[in-house]
Amino acid sequence: MLLVGMLSCTDTRQSPVVSKAMEGKARDFILKDLNGERFMLSQQKGKPVLIIFSTTWCPTCRSEIPHYKKIYDAYAALGLIMVNIDIQETKDKVSRFHDTYQLPYRMLLDEEGLVAEAYRIVGVPTMILIDQNSNLVSRQYPAIDGLLESVLKGS
Repeated sequence: MLLVGMLSCTDTRQSPVVSKAMEGKARDFILKDLNGERFMLSQQKGKPVLIIFSTTWCPTCRSEIPHYKKIYDAYAALGLIMVNIDIQETKDKVSRFHDTYQLPYRMLLDEEGLVAEAYRIVGVPTMILIDQNSNLVSRQYPAIDGLLESVLKGS
């Protein structure tokens, strides 16, 4: 189980979390991917987004990769934006993991764990489904598969 540390009152780091969450709305954030390109959640408005929070050391995260690839294969062509946010690990470690497992979706780096903290992630893997209007649809892993099709039909 991953416990994400709290920021102290004197922390001067700039948070990648851009806006405060409204009830039912996804919190905006900006993270870099393995190529150094920025990903901003709010720029995906109008498209459903599936976020997987994970780590390279998590055995369940690794065992679920075939399931994640099936989701990507089934729904990316229908407009689903799928990203994996790796929590508190180095770019080199995540890059090796990405290459080893030949992941087809974008890997984002949350090296300080601030986005995971903002989304209250306490264990991995955690999947979050966000609809076209930036509403949080589900944080419950088993519910994601059933909701994907209905969310995509709304696009």
